[in-house]
Amino acid sequence: MYLTPSKCPICGETLLVTRLICPACDTGIQGRFQFSRIEQLNPDQLAFVELFVRCEGKLNWVAQELKISYPTVRARLEEAIRGMGYEVRDAPPAEERQRHAEQRQAILDDLAVGKITSVEAVRQLQSI
Repeated sequence: MYLTPSKCPICGETLLVTRLICPACDTGIQGRFQFSRIEQLNPDQLAFVELFVRCEGKLNWVAQELKISYPTVRARLEEAIRGMGYEVRDAPPAEERQRHAEQRQAILDDLAVGKITSVEAVRQLQSI
């Protein structure tokens, strides 16, 4: 059995399923059925997502499995995200990540010397 094509081979738009049939009893259902987001992926993207799940979402494991660089894995992940119709979020700039790291460390330092409680530390960390 073949995988169901989700894109029109002529214009590239998403196809619409109008009939489903049970192979056991031959019951047919007619209507207009949409593909799930994951079914909109091309075969390469779907294979990547399956590997990503098997690797428990760890990009470095995916890179090792495919024997490709981490940036290439990241690019393929972003391609799959777009293939499902989502927007890829931009990573925060390095200076913002550094500032957040410093803020987190300051909170942990305050907690270590008893300046704040653990409840307050959690609240502050969640607000970053």
